[in-house]
Amino acid sequence: MELFIFLGSLFFFMLIGVPLAIVLVLCSIVLMWHSGMWDAMIIPGSMLDGANNYPLMAIPFFVFAGEIMAEGGLSKRVVQLAQLMIGRVRGGLGYAAIIASIIFAGLMGSSVGEAAALGGLLLPMMKEVGYHPGRAGAVIASGAILGPIIPPSTNFILLGATVSGLSITKLFMIGLVPGILIGLALMVVWFFVVRKDGYNETIRFTKQEAIKILIDSTPAFMMPVLLLGGIRFGIFTPTEGGAFAAIYAILVCVLYYRELSFRDLLRVSARAARTTSVVMLIVATATAVGWFITIAQIPNQMTALFSPLIDSPILLLISINIFLFLIGMVVDLTPNILIFAPVFYPLIQQAGIDPYYFGLLFVLNLGIGVITPPVGTVLYVVCGIGHIKFADLIVKLIPFVLVETIMLFLLLFFPKLSLVPMNWLMGGN
Repeated sequence: MELFIFLGSLFFFMLIGVPLAIVLVLCSIVLMWHSGMWDAMIIPGSMLDGANNYPLMAIPFFVFAGEIMAEGGLSKRVVQLAQLMIGRVRGGLGYAAIIASIIFAGLMGSSVGEAAALGGLLLPMMKEVGYHPGRAGAVIASGAILGPIIPPSTNFILLGATVSGLSITKLFMIGLVPGILIGLALMVVWFFVVRKDGYNETIRFTKQEAIKILIDSTPAFMMPVLLLGGIRFGIFTPTEGGAFAAIYAILVCVLYYRELSFRDLLRVSARAARTTSVVMLIVATATAVGWFITIAQIPNQMTALFSPLIDSPILLLISINIFLFLIGMVVDLTPNILIFAPVFYPLIQQAGIDPYYFGLLFVLNLGIGVITPPVGTVLYVVCGIGHIKFADLIVKLIPFVLVETIMLFLLLFFPKLSLVPMNWLMGGN
């Protein structure tokens, strides 16, 4: 009963247009009323406890670093590097967009930030050479889901902070190879799209231009290498890695590229602070909801609902992923992680499923939700930047979403695709 009360109130408040953070507070009040626990201090106390979490300190650092990179020229160099790598191939701008998405995921860790940065740079160029606006937007949006799974992912940080006992470093490592595989799958789709739509454009650079691009893009390309290397070999923690990313971005953009002044840093800092405040407010309110979810024994109800499948891990994972896919279509990625991770993790532990493997499936599934209507945040970002009709974008996005869903189920049925690379990257067998 409590489960239906929670989901019913959640969807009702969202449908009438209430902002997400307020929705979560209202859901907390509904659950508090249902449980008969009227105490004015429970919700603010839970919110404070939710925000007061050391691993979450990495989020403002990575957000700040992402804003600096978008403003200070790193984004432009990444796109130029991607164009240099594969621009000679027919439909080169589309391939470049996907490669840039992979590199950008290792820089920003955010699907919305990645879509905004790449969309602002590539959509005008793609329209100029004759790409259908919906198709151009589709390839940008589809690549944006790599942000949540390729490290450093802010969503893996949230998952590690929400579920006790999970190593954020291991979560980072398990997402790297599957993220690259999904990027390659998107390039296969683009290969057929190019021939179906009849795109013929190529991008060519002179030798001097190519050398300049390689030199200019090296600092941008080295950032994820140094960041992941430092985290993997224990030089710094993921939280300290966020601080490293921010300092590195400042040094490169201000001192090397010189496209960002110290005065500009104040403006960028303010924008990063606003973004971080939104994320942390959602984290805090979702924690309050999570407290009442636990008190209402909703995890036990979910366990009872899925308990007949515990002896069959594959069927259990399929059922959970179908549920998450439907939820992801109507609720954004961040609150889904905070609300449903504590609900499902006890269940998968009972079934003997590897927690890091499930974390990958969990975040990837919900990541696909950011490009599926009606609440696909990346879709609205791409439509706004590229002035694209929502319906056009959805139609042209279908083959990309389909192949990403296929990749999700390939990872589900073949766990070694993610577990073996993770163990190798962590130095295990």
